[in-house]
Amino acid sequence: MDATDFGGFLVLVFRSPELKRNLYAKVIDSETIDEYRAGIKYLIDRGWKIKAIVSDGKGLRQDFYGIPVQMCQFHQQKIITKHLTKNPILEANIELRNISMKLTKTDKESFDGWISDWYEKWGKFLKERTFNLETGKYHFTHRRTRSAFFSLKRNLDYLFTFYDYMELNIPNTNNSIEGYFSYLKRKVNVHNGLRKDRKIKLIFHL
Repeated sequence: MDATDFGGFLVLVFRSPELKRNLYAKVIDSETIDEYRAGIKYLIDRGWKIKAIVSDGKGLRQDFYGIPVQMCQFHQQKIITKHLTKNPILEANIELRNISMKLTKTDKESFDGWISDWYEKWGKFLKERTFNLETGKYHFTHRRTRSAFFSLKRNLDYLFTFYDYMELNIPNTNNSIEGYFSYLKRKVNVHNGLRKDRKIKLIFHL
């Protein structure tokens, strides 16, 4: 499940990668947990048995009717790159990004071990503080590194849901829905300048 922006409105989609088709789609004003819950309930009420949900991270800690939730591993890697850049300079950042790039090619135990080893080596580095003369306050020196590391720690239990439920064959990424969104945007961009109502009609026709 995911939503994407078409400029002025969002389209929320629930897609089955197995069936390669959308099960639910709705135009929304903002991406909220309530909208996701409503979509799930809509499908359940119509007899769909949802084995698992793959998400880009929104609402991971919410209870979606007890359904297992997998965070898209590619999205997690994008988060790390956002904080550390593609070419980090600091040794700690280089090592952490290298670990994150292994995410889609490893198992839960190995990844958890690498993260723990990294923290054992760089824990003091993460806690370093700098004094700001203007504010008279201390702040963490390596805030981007902290954000990247704690993002991995915070999401770890959801990055390997597919590994914990192997019998369900859960995808570890949102590739199916991302590919669909890319297709939609290419088609819509061909008709640049359409009014909102016509753009929505085109999207739901495709």
